[in-house]
Amino acid sequence: MTSQRQTGAVTAAPEGRTSHYVFLLLDGFTLMCLASAIDALRIANRMSGAKLYSWELVGEGGGTVTCSAGTSFVTDRDLQEIGRDDTLLVVGGIDVAEASTKRVLAWLRREARRGITIGGLCTASWTLAAAGLLDGKRATIHWENHDSFAEEFPEIELTKSVFTVDGKRLSTAGGTAEVDLMLHLIARDHGEELASLVADQMIYSSIRTDQDTQRLSIPTRIGVRHPRLSQVIREMEQNIEDPVSPASLAADVGMSTRQLERLFRRYLNRSPKRYYMELRLGKARNLLMQTDMTIINVALACGFTSPSHFSKCYRAQYGTTPYRERGAKAGPAA
Repeated sequence: MTSQRQTGAVTAAPEGRTSHYVFLLLDGFTLMCLASAIDALRIANRMSGAKLYSWELVGEGGGTVTCSAGTSFVTDRDLQEIGRDDTLLVVGGIDVAEASTKRVLAWLRREARRGITIGGLCTASWTLAAAGLLDGKRATIHWENHDSFAEEFPEIELTKSVFTVDGKRLSTAGGTAEVDLMLHLIARDHGEELASLVADQMIYSSIRTDQDTQRLSIPTRIGVRHPRLSQVIREMEQNIEDPVSPASLAADVGMSTRQLERLFRRYLNRSPKRYYMELRLGKARNLLMQTDMTIINVALACGFTSPSHFSKCYRAQYGTTPYRERGAKAGPAA
């Protein structure tokens, strides 16, 4: 069931009119995102026997844009004004900050001022946020970019949903989430029956809503179905900046510290302290690779009050220091 907020968010297409989608391809975009979205529209046309949807590709400067898989696509045109009733979907991928140029951001702001419905697929939610188009809105982004997005755009209500619809702003988590968004839009425009027919053609047996989260459950991820272990890990994941002591974690699930230690050793072959440290360092690595936060601010965001302790733990985990990791990301000087 869709939320009340989502149901009335984007106006359905008038009966008999072809809905037009404009896909802005950013350098390094994710091919699956583009293919999933366009194919859902194509199949809707086929199954309905009518041209319900049309689409085109645009890119900065026109010409070709290369996806993260290395395949190049010829765009239909440059960044020009689009129709007021069109839907603009920005397709992101790797290195989205670098791909979100000043010209791209300025163009998105201009189109937004004209009242266009605009969405960010995969990491392109970052692009919309950088353009100021998600301020005060709900949004989602691929889970790998979740931590860095939350640090850079605290004013945005970031969810872990597979997709969100908030007013004239759409966002998805990437991967197959584009299918879920497009099925939602097809159902909104032309009914659930057509959306189900499209899903069947795509061998898509479970249509997700904005209430579904993008990551696997903790038991599935760790390969262990133990309620109290899952509860402790969930609390760890929710308290990265201010780590909770093993004694408090154990008390919260009605165990002694020694029992908690045995539980982690038995199922995960590491202590609770070690597992917690790996979670914190994993977030730190994401922030180092995906943001321009200072090393000390990354350390603080991940529960380290001492830069030297952070560096020591990081080296033990990844075989390099945070400073060298950041330097490796930047690459050699031109």
